[in-house]
Amino acid sequence: MAWDTERTKALLLEAGTAEFSAYGLAGARVDRIAEAAGVNKERIYSYFGSKQGLFGAVLTDQLARVMDAVPLVGDGPDAVVDYAGRVLDYQCAHPELARLTMWEGLELGIPVDEEARADRTAAKLARLREAVPSLSQEQAAELLLTIITLADGYQALPQMDHLYTQGEPRDPARIARRRAAITGAVRAILADLA
Repeated sequence: MAWDTERTKALLLEAGTAEFSAYGLAGARVDRIAEAAGVNKERIYSYFGSKQGLFGAVLTDQLARVMDAVPLVGDGPDAVVDYAGRVLDYQCAHPELARLTMWEGLELGIPVDEEARADRTAAKLARLREAVPSLSQEQAAELLLTIITLADGYQALPQMDHLYTQGEPRDPARIARRRAAITGAVRAILADLA
């Protein structure tokens, strides 16, 4: 029987996502990833070269998913505010992405697979400037970074949310209030930039 390489890679990416988001790069164990994927750990090295190579592939895959799943639709400030809310919605449905990017920053301090991510990042910036032509490149970059950190922070720092609001991060009413706060902040920033 022929080996299904693409299926095996997908299983390793899925298992790697769970492992790395829970334990980070340093704490993740190749044995646990292989076991969760149901494959020999040598496949990790064969397909990705190293544990860090798998981490980079996992992060690149997850970031591509969010960029594909959450496009900036329409034009004008309302489109950007809507986008910010949908970024939070996605992060709430996929909290592992925020954890992965936090681990990347904490453990590496630089983006892994920067070349693979550069085109998508540039396209997202260009789309934002198309939606709101008055934004400079720097303003667009700062705005996107603000949206991402607001959405990611809510997922990566649930203890802070609990301390300040006494809420439960997975409670739909709490998420709705956080969404309103984030979209309100983005609307205020856009008004200030105008």
